[in-house]
Amino acid sequence: MLIPRQPVPGLTLETLDNGSFDLAADGAGFATLVVFYRGLHCPICATYLKELGRLTPDFAEKGVKTIAISSDGKERAQQMADKVAQPDLRFGYDLSLQVARDWGLFISTSRGTTSIGIEEPALFSEPGVFLVKADGTLYFSSVQTMPFVRPHFQEMVGALDFVQKNDYPARGEYTGAV
Repeated sequence: MLIPRQPVPGLTLETLDNGSFDLAADGAGFATLVVFYRGLHCPICATYLKELGRLTPDFAEKGVKTIAISSDGKERAQQMADKVAQPDLRFGYDLSLQVARDWGLFISTSRGTTSIGIEEPALFSEPGVFLVKADGTLYFSSVQTMPFVRPHFQEMVGALDFVQKNDYPARGEYTGAV
């Protein structure tokens, strides 16, 4: 389990239009919002990523860079990017399932063709949202076992004003005896 205020695992992969991505060298003023999505087969992911893309300029105003990542290969990632049609949103692809597991993501097995007629990969990661501060430590995370009920990006944008104004610390950092 990842712990707030502690370093996150390394994360490097290729992106569709922005070359290689290395979280440690991303250069965000405040943080990078890393959004792991299930893949092209997930219609809920497409809707979710459209919202992320729409709000990416708002995040940027607050010093937060965004990236959407899946274990899909380049071709499927490009199809998702085309479907989402948000040019400000970076798309990473070929996420290793071991790296997904290192980040605490749940892994699912294929159930065949989805409701939109796209075959699920044999194995893929379930969604996760991580706000990683510029120093590489975890500030916020939400990990899902299902495609449903995810954090709202609009709420995150609003919360950043409070967080930054009040230097609000990451919470959930305690690992001692209870």
